[in-house]
Amino acid sequence: MRFAALAGATAGLCAAPQLSAPPLTAPVALGVLLATGVALVAVRPRRGGIAVAAAWLALVAAVAGLAGLVGGAARLAAIDAGAFEAPEGRRATARGFVTAVPRRVEGTVSVRIQTAAGRLLVEAREPVPDLPVGRELEATGTLREPAEFERPYLRRHGIGEVLVARRVRPRPQSRGGLAALTDVVRTRAEAALARGMPTREAALARGFVLGQDDRIEAATVDEFKRSGLAHLLAVSGQNVILLALLAMPLLAMLDLSLRARLACVLGLIALYVPVTGAGPSIQRAGVMGAAGIVAGLAGRPRSRWYALLFAATATLAVNPLASGDVGWQLSFAAVIGILLWSRGIGGWLLSPLGNRRGRGPLSWQAALAEGAGMTIAAALATAPLMAHHFDSFSVTTLPANLLALPAVAPVMWLGMLAAMAGQLPGLPVEPLNAVNALLIAYVAQVAHWMAAPDWALARVRLSGPALVGSYAALLCAGWLLGAAATRRLGLGWGSRRAALLALLVAAVAALHLAVPASGGDDGGEAGVGLEITVLDVGQGDAILLEPRDADPVLVDAGPPGAGIAAKLADEGVDRLGAAVVTHAQLDHAGGVPELMAELPVDSLVHASAPRRLLAGARAAGSRPLAVARGDAVRAGSLRLDVLWPPPRDAPPAESADPNASSLVLLARWRRFTMLLCGDAEAEVVPIQPGPVDALKVAHHGSEDAGLERLLETTTPRAAVISVDEGNPYGHPSPATVSALAEHGVSTLRTDEHGDVEIAVHGDGWSAGPD
Repeated sequence: MRFAALAGATAGLCAAPQLSAPPLTAPVALGVLLATGVALVAVRPRRGGIAVAAAWLALVAAVAGLAGLVGGAARLAAIDAGAFEAPEGRRATARGFVTAVPRRVEGTVSVRIQTAAGRLLVEAREPVPDLPVGRELEATGTLREPAEFERPYLRRHGIGEVLVARRVRPRPQSRGGLAALTDVVRTRAEAALARGMPTREAALARGFVLGQDDRIEAATVDEFKRSGLAHLLAVSGQNVILLALLAMPLLAMLDLSLRARLACVLGLIALYVPVTGAGPSIQRAGVMGAAGIVAGLAGRPRSRWYALLFAATATLAVNPLASGDVGWQLSFAAVIGILLWSRGIGGWLLSPLGNRRGRGPLSWQAALAEGAGMTIAAALATAPLMAHHFDSFSVTTLPANLLALPAVAPVMWLGMLAAMAGQLPGLPVEPLNAVNALLIAYVAQVAHWMAAPDWALARVRLSGPALVGSYAALLCAGWLLGAAATRRLGLGWGSRRAALLALLVAAVAALHLAVPASGGDDGGEAGVGLEITVLDVGQGDAILLEPRDADPVLVDAGPPGAGIAAKLADEGVDRLGAAVVTHAQLDHAGGVPELMAELPVDSLVHASAPRRLLAGARAAGSRPLAVARGDAVRAGSLRLDVLWPPPRDAPPAESADPNASSLVLLARWRRFTMLLCGDAEAEVVPIQPGPVDALKVAHHGSEDAGLERLLETTTPRAAVISVDEGNPYGHPSPATVSALAEHGVSTLRTDEHGDVEIAVHGDGWSAGPD
């Protein structure tokens, strides 16, 4: 009965966000539920067979579902009522306490605050001083509604408006009560994790232990994502479970009973939650982690599923919108995968050891197999969801997690010990951090190794039916593996090995139900892997790069009125992974508003762009991404290295010409390279890209005193000039055309040839009119 009631309540809570209004008013619903509950208890069948019992349990689930529906609607109303409300476009000054670690991305700081009038998101451009959780701040700016892509995330946090601030000023006051105590605990833990650690390792330690990744460099975060280790940077149910489950083999070596191990791990989680600050996400992680441990260690399968279902009900009762959170979904998928498959995979790994000389595996071998089984099971269970939500999944996630496996548990343990020791003033934590820094550096190196290959991140789009099909395939293969491992099918070692192979094949087959994220043809080794089209947009630039394994990238959008959206439609493009604006002059950025209005664009990449352009991109659902020299933009196997301009804190170029700050990109696909110069002429931009295959000539072929030197060092075989016929500027310059000819560079021009296409194959490339 309890299982049926929890299942019904969970279903009702999941359905509550889909309703525009609660099905019943609170008093009526309370009366109906009380009366029905009493009736169900009174008429509980004692006899009548399976059919009668099943009907009664279904009725219990239905009543519990109604209770979840009504309770979820009431909870959502309470969450929404706590949001700040004021007319959009109004200038306002807000004063409130910081409730979450600020997010610092691409020069923009976003911080959630609790004001006397409700919850609010404050958004401001750097520089913004440190804003510790619990500190009061005052912000002055203009209110706006969240963009479409922001709304689900902000609503989960009870926020309905954004204050775009011109000024953010911390105040000396801090919040009081129990929250103040957790703020003190968190602050001391943060300080303890930084003592005696290098900057990079200290930032990663905060991410691993406290779930705060705001100080980790963007390149490092990208490596953790590409390698499949991003779950280590945020405290989630999966992260807590990983911490606890990887501790289990160590406890097993001490010959502790199952009950004792369970008690130790649950105690570890109980200590972890307050030490990390006991925020809402940490509380949810603790509930889910504890349920996962109970689910994995309980002797009866029914008890395991009950614990997991209880965790789902508890987290949804706090916030019914949690079911729409990708982290929530991934956490439960990982736990379910561990519950279903970890023992089977671990048994498969141990089977050969049990057949040698009649002796069973050693304790360390059993411990390693147990940890590897859990890691593999969690990775398999989350891969389809990653492909569904992010149109990609990490190909290297299994080897990355297995290589990191020996270090992750010690990193967590040492970090937690340092955080707890830091609560006592004067207690040294440097010895713990010295050891931990080495382990963290190892994990970061694993992430770097596993993220380095161009194929590390597979770009696929997993539709809803394909997602269901993928999990159906995994469940069938997992059942076969489990049955083989427990000998319910009477299979020998060879057959059990085949069962694991079936599980892995099912995972691959499930992902093949997806389509490439670009929607194009994968092609073979000799097929077109990258197609570059320099579009004829008149006196302006627009360069389309289409890697076969990712959404296309557009570098510049031409001048206003050039019809960039129609040109992309003619090329069969209905979505862009990124739009790059080399600089904000109209012949390069004028078509961006039309572009954003006509088709979805995931990211707007820029070195420096006007606020109006960035605001328009955000409103259209595009994520602005500021880049500088040393950064890279990836699109599947295509990589765009940023060669210019330098970071804002670097010395500026000795020129007042705005073209001198234009982005210069080096496009790489396997052995092919193309230099995209924007409007940055070589005479004022000191770049050394090395040899390239093709060149997009800077500034529409204007006269460039540095072109000779650039051609000598880059030795391109082909060049493209984007220029309008009969333009009033005299582009391209006769000197530029002559220099290209003298160096034997085959030159194509949009004023003479129209669109220019470069097709890159596995064994070469070709260029010509489209």
